[in-house]
Amino acid sequence: MSRASTLLEMRSITKTFPGVTALADVNLEVRAGEIHAICGENGAGKSTLMKVLSGVHPHGTYSGDIVYQGEEVRFHDIRGSEQAGIVIIHQELALVPGMSITENIFLGNEPRKRGSIDWKGAQRRAVELMEQVGLREDPDTLIKDIGVGKQQLVEIAKAFAKDVKLLILDEPTAALNEADSQHLLDLLRGFRERGITSIIISHKLNEIEAVADSITILRDGRTIETLDIKADGVNEDRIVRGMVGRELDSRFPDHTPDIGEVFFEVRDWTVRHPNSAERLVCKGSSFQVRRGEIVGFAGLMGAGRTELAMSLFGRSYGVYLSGQVLKEGKEIQLRSVADAIGHGLAYVSEDRKTIGLNLLDDIKTSMVAAKLSKISTRGVVDAVQEHRVAEEYRKSLRIKTPNVDEGVTKLSGGNQQKVVLAKWMFTDPDLLILDEPTRGIDVGAKYEIYGIIQRLAAQGKGVIVISSELPELIGLCDRIYTVFEGTITGDVARRDANPELLMKQMTSTKKMPTP
Repeated sequence: MSRASTLLEMRSITKTFPGVTALADVNLEVRAGEIHAICGENGAGKSTLMKVLSGVHPHGTYSGDIVYQGEEVRFHDIRGSEQAGIVIIHQELALVPGMSITENIFLGNEPRKRGSIDWKGAQRRAVELMEQVGLREDPDTLIKDIGVGKQQLVEIAKAFAKDVKLLILDEPTAALNEADSQHLLDLLRGFRERGITSIIISHKLNEIEAVADSITILRDGRTIETLDIKADGVNEDRIVRGMVGRELDSRFPDHTPDIGEVFFEVRDWTVRHPNSAERLVCKGSSFQVRRGEIVGFAGLMGAGRTELAMSLFGRSYGVYLSGQVLKEGKEIQLRSVADAIGHGLAYVSEDRKTIGLNLLDDIKTSMVAAKLSKISTRGVVDAVQEHRVAEEYRKSLRIKTPNVDEGVTKLSGGNQQKVVLAKWMFTDPDLLILDEPTRGIDVGAKYEIYGIIQRLAAQGKGVIVISSELPELIGLCDRIYTVFEGTITGDVARRDANPELLMKQMTSTKKMPTP
């Protein structure tokens, strides 16, 4: 099929929700056999547009036309789009953890023989599909026993089981390490050579620039432009300008740190894995945080950064073996989350949808959930105060929502992250631990969250930032600790930090000398 031929056209797509216009007269043209990227800030309408295309938002709930393979199509559910060869892989993977790879690949699409499910045939076919995506696992392996990168490959194998012609991936590398991300991008290039068309939604602009043929940019639910990567000489700065509608001279706000004395210290912190008595996830970890300081933690996936943070935050992870936590020079006990909050600690999880938020709650309830006592009298929440507090955070953090009574599920990822930040800022912490605070968030929202972090530091609070993006740590943090297999291996000042040095220490087995 010639690259010049058009596989998909979406014409004048408009989609509204109560009080919100998510898409306004959006147009999209995707050519056969290309990798087409869709970029935009959180809330720009990217995921909504793909849900319209795939039938998640069925025909009749939007206006406009979809023309696929030269014919107008009207999908009433996701099964209809899949039968046409359009398969969407959402950011939150739709796999069943307790079922095997084979069972997940053919879930709802099981091959049959004489009226019964042909599991032997399914397993043979699963192995063939797994080979196509470079997944080398026993097909009987349970999903919960493989990493996120391999789970992503299972989703793609599942798409191939449905004879995919147009593969849509929503933030496919958001939770992947660098090696898994590169493998996935190489797969997309291979699919392109086989004539399979892909649409990719991603905030990782370097990956978009590396793999995409064309880019459509959305802003505030409208189509801004479509760019040809090679012909238009597109780079990251050009994409950012289209996304935010202005130049971003720097990816980080200007910040002059005012760093005080050490107020928080961890000494010889040792924790073992919750299910393995032989495995230590924190090995004699020691570090310090000063007032007004932004401290980064860098490490490869599985290095133990999250485990360290969660074990400190009220022993939320693992089995405590030894170590001390000192605040203002005095030892404190953090045996529960309530203890941690009481001593002025706050922890923003990397998983905002599962741990950070209750997706059944509205915005105002979510914002005050971590410290209800501040707005309660005799155990009863003051609804007026709750609404006032939530409105203050909505305005100060620039959360895009018609009102704070909306459910958090209606917010974009960046705005959900701001709600989680508000929730913990409401506890008035002295030390705020942020685990992957900008994962899956666009450059504009990242810039705003960096500004929030800097303002908290300027108030004399300590901030710990755990991030898998080295440029983010280097651009934001005053100091960076490196972690390898549960051991803190380095303490690097901002002026000395560069990717090569950090990577060297992130892969070192040598423990940092205790200060």
